[in-house]
Amino acid sequence: MEAPHSSPAADAGTRLTLDSPSEMQELGRRIAKLLRPGDLVMLTGELGAGKTTLTRGLGEGLGVRGAVTSPTFVIARVHPSLVGGPALVHVDAYRLGGGLDEMEDLDLDVELPESVVVVEWGEGKVEELSDDRLQVLIDRAVGASDDDRRTVTVTGIGARWAGAGVENL
Repeated sequence: MEAPHSSPAADAGTRLTLDSPSEMQELGRRIAKLLRPGDLVMLTGELGAGKTTLTRGLGEGLGVRGAVTSPTFVIARVHPSLVGGPALVHVDAYRLGGGLDEMEDLDLDVELPESVVVVEWGEGKVEELSDDRLQVLIDRAVGASDDDRRTVTVTGIGARWAGAGVENL
């Protein structure tokens, strides 16, 4: 198994190559060390790219209660902290077509100040929740492939992420 590689690209975030689901989960644990209450994390990638696997690592790193699984059928799931840190609010916006109006119905703006909110499939739907967000783009080989390799680009958007250590992932 090849170790993750990173190379900062100007204005494009930190790019990593991961070779397995366990490396994706470990990336989630590393990202969790950068997170604090009020952070919004937006995950983008095709079905099966590893968004929930990354979120599972975030949950482990944040020390939250409950198994982190895809919240597709419940839309949002709250995982309280077991260690006095922020709760993890895990949202799957895949079935939400109405953009911010439907997202507002979830009251994420109420949860955001004291939680870490992670939104799968949030592109074009949650950007207005916060000027600051961590955007994670996961690319994988498309089609019927057993290749576990993923290219992950992590970009901090807004003043909150300036100097936050994203480049050191």
